[in-house]
Amino acid sequence: MTVFQAIILGVVQGIGEFLPVSSSGHLVLLPWFFHWDTPGLTYDVALHMGTLLAVAVYFRRDWLKLFRAALFRGDSDNRRLFWFIAAASLPAAAAGFLLQDILENTLRSPLIVAFNLIFFGVLLYAADRWRQLRELDNMTLADALLIGCAQAFALMPGVSRSGITMTAARWFSFSRPEAARFSFLLSTPVIFGAGLFQLRGISLSALDAPFWAGLAAAALVGLLAIAFLMRFLQRASFKFFVAYRIILGLAIAVFYFSR
Repeated sequence: MTVFQAIILGVVQGIGEFLPVSSSGHLVLLPWFFHWDTPGLTYDVALHMGTLLAVAVYFRRDWLKLFRAALFRGDSDNRRLFWFIAAASLPAAAAGFLLQDILENTLRSPLIVAFNLIFFGVLLYAADRWRQLRELDNMTLADALLIGCAQAFALMPGVSRSGITMTAARWFSFSRPEAARFSFLLSTPVIFGAGLFQLRGISLSALDAPFWAGLAAAALVGLLAIAFLMRFLQRASFKFFVAYRIILGLAIAVFYFSR
């Protein structure tokens, strides 16, 4: 892995982790398309830590309120949201732990990525057409758990963690900005857990220049991607991202069979 490749992968991770286009799908496609070596565990950790830093910095005030509410009485709305996020994180954590070998060895085909991009893009389009008025203050435990169950599907490349959680939130009538906010808050413990789990397999000697370059690129671009999407959804729908997913999925299929 060169520094240049690490930066490119970091940029892709930063964009794909937070925009509903699937970072894991793009990270499968890039090495396949350019004939690069598949990024190893070390770079997975770097990219996860970069996006964790991005979401933690952007939502730092939200998390301070959530932690304060969880520890002290007086802010029931944020205390309830904190525990809803904790509960919604469990399905993806359990699925990742139980299905790790299957996910890493059998679901990384470009054709699977293409199918997931298209299919879950269509689901996002369908969910986005509902009239949504709810705010996170109206969320129930059932809403949170079902969104968390939907997040488990994002373990498959091409689904998109942010995409599937926003899709589920839209189905439950949450507004676009609120769906994105909950999705990003929910990503924090998930990314942290994934990075912490992967840290067991790397040594200090593996923390080389490409590692830090990938981490920095993922953090910076991820922060910009979050800021962009939160503003974008104030005035626009997910149609652009749905169109991108469908076009990319079809292009992958055509390229795969022609190759």
